[in-house]
Amino acid sequence: MRDDLRPYWLKKYYLKFRFWYAEYFLRPQCKSLGPYHTIMKPWFVHFSGNNIHIGKCFTAIGEPGNRVEVGVWGREAGDGRVIIGDDCLMSPGSRISAGEEIVVGDGVMLANGAYITDSDWHTIYDRMARDEPLPVRIGDNVWLGDGSTVLKGVSIGDNSVVAARAVVTRDVPANVVVAGSPAKVIRELDSNREFKTRMDYFADPEALDCFFDAVDREVLKGNSFWRWLWSVLYPPSRIRK
Repeated sequence: MRDDLRPYWLKKYYLKFRFWYAEYFLRPQCKSLGPYHTIMKPWFVHFSGNNIHIGKCFTAIGEPGNRVEVGVWGREAGDGRVIIGDDCLMSPGSRISAGEEIVVGDGVMLANGAYITDSDWHTIYDRMARDEPLPVRIGDNVWLGDGSTVLKGVSIGDNSVVAARAVVTRDVPANVVVAGSPAKVIRELDSNREFKTRMDYFADPEALDCFFDAVDREVLKGNSFWRWLWSVLYPPSRIRK
């Protein structure tokens, strides 16, 4: 990771602008968006459709060419909804597409390119006809691995892990790891062992904000605006001799 050459005040300005952008452009696209959200590069995050509810401490990481997308396309106007719980993470390229209902529990993590849908969107023999959606339920503290897919009608139990590239076509119990296409249980987790979750991490979001602000003050305190600007205009200057 390259050093952050921005002075402290410039990074704070950027973070405030990022938060303002999310509040101004993304919040109106949601039925509800909880406090303490961290939406990185929010210009690459897209919400569309009706009835999108997102809990507190939501984290989304948009990237060019890997937008984060949450969409609802009900069969009738106003139909369909997505409910995302508290402390959830959506990584670059992750998507949630609902025709009826998708409910995501607290502390759920979607890795890069993970996809959740409750519909096939078109029937097999009549490609102009709308498929019948089936609700999807994702339990608390579930981890969907890189490029995994969760299809319609599926429920995934608390704490379970879906391996990279897995395709989940049927219900997954709690406390297991599934892999493959179609996904099958390959390991059982110890339900008696304590899990460290995103809910623990965000237990006190105000204190967490203060902690990271103090880190920024310390790490960036020696940076100058002109040194940073020169690194932007002349990137080879970043190379250490």
